[in-house]
Formats: sequence, structure tokens, C-alpha cells
Amino acid sequence: MARRKRNILAGIASQSCKLEMTPMIDVTFLLLIFFMCTLKFKTLEGKLSAFLPKDVGVNTSDAIPKEKIEIRMDIRTAGAKVKPKGKGAYTQEDADAKNRFVFDDSRVIRYSIGPKQTTDLAEVERTLKTFFAQDPTRPATIDPREGIVVTDVVDVLDIAMNVGFKDITFVGSYEK
Repeated sequence: MARRKRNILAGIASQSCKLEMTPMIDVTFLLLIFFMCTLKFKTLEGKLSAFLPKDVGVNTSDAIPKEKIEIRMDIRTAGAKVKPKGKGAYTQEDADAKNRFVFDDSRVIRYSIGPKQTTDLAEVERTLKTFFAQDPTRPATIDPREGIVVTDVVDVLDIAMNVGFKDITFVGSYEK
């Protein structure tokens, strides 16, 4: 029996053991094709459209700067805060109660539009109409200074929009 086992083992050892490479290459190519088909490229996240400068980059063109109309608002005379109906002086209790307030007639605001200065809103409107008639695409800038409240800015904004200005920006200042 032992002899038989030796003969069987000798017969197996004498046969050459050969690996078939064709099925292994086929499986490798199939896996490669599978991964190529299922691959998804990452899309750009957070891509925003922006107004980029025209004078820098591959296709440069000369950007023509537009002159802005600057409407500067300053306090000439501060005036005093009074209650909305004009009865009595404005107190801290009114501020705590979140009541609205107005200024008395002694408050004067100076409006500067280019070199021209005025304290009258009607004059501001006439001046803005003149500038708008010269160039309707011209942008406007409202520059309120210290002491100007929102209602004053809204009055000038309403005038600018009624005249026809479309591009209106605001400028802040930290001057004291």
C-alpha cells in the first residue's frame, strides 16, 4: 500500500503544474472597465457667478470707469429729539418703551452733491435730475455721516429712485 502511494505521488510530481493566465487577465480587464464606468468626477461645489474685472486675465479689455454721483449727508445743526406729536422733550423712558421720535425744526442737514451744497431736499431732487439727464447710466452713492438717521437716508434714496437712478450704493464712514 505504501508503494502505491509513492507511485501516485511520484506521478503527480512528474506532471508539471501550469497556471492559466488568460482568465486572470480577463477578470482584471473586466474589473478595470467596471471601475471606469462607475467613476464619478467631483463637481465644483460653491461655484458662484461673479462680476470679474475685465482688465485682468486672458481676454483683457479696457474697463471704462464711470464717475459716480456722490450724495454726502452731514449734520449742520443737530437739533433736539422730541416726541412724535411734539409734546415735551424726548426722555430715556421713551427710548426704553421703543417709542418713535422726531427732531425739532432746529435740525439742519447739509447735502453735498459733487461741488454743490444745499440744505433743501427739493434742491437735491433738481440737482439729481440734472445729473440723470446728462447720463442715465451713471451710478449714485449715498454717504451718510455721523448723526444721520435712517429716515434721512430713506428720503434721499426715494428721491434718487424717483429721478430714475438704478445703481445706488451706500458708503459708510467711521469719521468722528
